[in-house]
Amino acid sequence: MKFSILIPVYNERYLVAELVARALAAPLPEGLERELIIVDDGSTDGSRAILEKLAAEHPREVVYLPQDRNRGKGAAVRTAIARATGEFCVFQDADLEYDPREYPKLLEPLLSGHADAVYGSRYLPGVQRRRILYFWHTVGNHILTTLSNMCTDLNLSDMETCYKVFRTEVLKTIPLRSQRFGIDPEVTAKVAKRGLRVYEVPISYDGRTYLEGKKITWRDGLQALWVILKYWLMDDVYDERTAPEYVTDLARAHRVNRWVADTLRPYLGERVLEIGAGLGMLAGRLLPRERYIVSESREACLVVLRNLALHCKGLEVARVEPQAAADLEPFRGRVDTVLCANLLHRLKDPAAALRNFHEVLEPGGRLVLLAAQGPWLLGALDETLEHARRYSREALAAELRAAGFTVERLHDFNRAGVPGWFLNGTLLRRRRMPKVQLKAYDATVWFWRRTDWLLPWRGLSLVAVARKEGQPGCPS
Repeated sequence: MKFSILIPVYNERYLVAELVARALAAPLPEGLERELIIVDDGSTDGSRAILEKLAAEHPREVVYLPQDRNRGKGAAVRTAIARATGEFCVFQDADLEYDPREYPKLLEPLLSGHADAVYGSRYLPGVQRRRILYFWHTVGNHILTTLSNMCTDLNLSDMETCYKVFRTEVLKTIPLRSQRFGIDPEVTAKVAKRGLRVYEVPISYDGRTYLEGKKITWRDGLQALWVILKYWLMDDVYDERTAPEYVTDLARAHRVNRWVADTLRPYLGERVLEIGAGLGMLAGRLLPRERYIVSESREACLVVLRNLALHCKGLEVARVEPQAAADLEPFRGRVDTVLCANLLHRLKDPAAALRNFHEVLEPGGRLVLLAAQGPWLLGALDETLEHARRYSREALAAELRAAGFTVERLHDFNRAGVPGWFLNGTLLRRRRMPKVQLKAYDATVWFWRRTDWLLPWRGLSLVAVARKEGQPGCPS
């Protein structure tokens, strides 16, 4: 395994060589190699020449990435993240305020499988040493940490710490936008919204004064406050490369997802195979089960699902293309429920997928579907979301019967969403639902889910429950 040390550098000619030496010499847990990814953020004091020499002296351990101009710490860290190849990565400033000898302490919760992110805290009990400096800086740090905790519902003691260590494959799926020091509250907000497992460990801190080259100012504190509020309101938590827009939009609608899960839960058994699980929006709400398998065909989604499985007992992850019978063969007769939500209407050959679902189920098992309804609603939104069709009740029932299922139940879901879909996708030909509308609808779902049955038109989706004939335990 490899540990990526991400080092943004700006005008640190007097300290950066010592920092690199310490990072190269720092102890690491057995079996862990290191790589130093050093981003020169447009230095003008001679740091570049020093870094070029260090990279030439340590070609195996040091990756040097110069930037043509100063863009800020956040931009430099983003550049380093994109280049990181280690299983874990740490943010490391080049100013010697943080001690690389504490890497093993920071890595332990990650290596033991308990954490997705570890923060090194300067304020926890057990800190061996901390240089005493500016009172008002400490007050400001505590204020920003408290405000961040209020917005994220975390209980950190030091949100602004430089030392943040992550599982790299997870960090790469989080979009980071901040250019300067706002990256700390931003990544914290997004880690919290993603539900990642965060640990803190005490670290030492050898702070420096402004005469010694400290760069952060009160203006960065104001920017951090803005970033905290911004990402409290915004749900920008998945990189656009992680999944298509329809997956990330659905992931952000937390209350809608809860409504979907509550609707489908009564029909599920104890051994469930979820097809097209996306980013795991439903799985976390449908556990615990005796066995729950989330499947996807997209690698970026599988990365997120594997991370979810680390801290959800009984959750398994599999790569499955639902139209390929071979992908489903390992689960044949081993599940009593196949769950397929918001996928069937996107498939090129839904009939083949339904036949595969029938084959994989044990006798007496159920298929639970959530499918787009209303051919008359098919429009620009459906094109963006890759919807090949929208079903009528009769058409979906006919496809289920043709695949060998007995249809037990068909009922409408989300009638309240029809006017907005028709207005945006059919009349206005919008290719994406406005974010303000999505958030407003998600915020008022508590009302719509209680009154949905009163609306006189068909739902935006259909819930279908179909059974495979036979008695459980009998050969198919």
